[in-house]
Amino acid sequence: MFDWFKKKPELEAPVEEVKQEAPQMSEKDIATNKGEPYIAVLKMDVDPNNLHQGAFELDWNDIFVARLVKAGYMMKQTDTDADIVDRWFQNVCRHVVMETWEQEQAIGKQYVSTRDIGNGRTEVS
Repeated sequence: MFDWFKKKPELEAPVEEVKQEAPQMSEKDIATNKGEPYIAVLKMDVDPNNLHQGAFELDWNDIFVARLVKAGYMMKQTDTDADIVDRWFQNVCRHVVMETWEQEQAIGKQYVSTRDIGNGRTEVS
């Protein structure tokens, strides 16, 4: 008969299971494995003494660069991937500035054109 109050003898030292978790794949690795282009802003710095100055740190995969080359962003055979991506990023920034400027011009024109319609009233168009 088994005595429930006595400690059972240990036959062997307990073996701890070592669970190895699969390393998490980054978004870049996932996109690359799917054959998709990848670009991300990793970091943005702004000069606290001159808020007009700043820098972006970008990360990309080879598929993204290949698409940029196909789209015409490679200007010289000696262009590095960083040169190609930088040229693209400058173009994106230029388009953002131009779109903002065009919107401001369109809004500004609405209020620039005024016409006195008499009796102290003004038409704004």
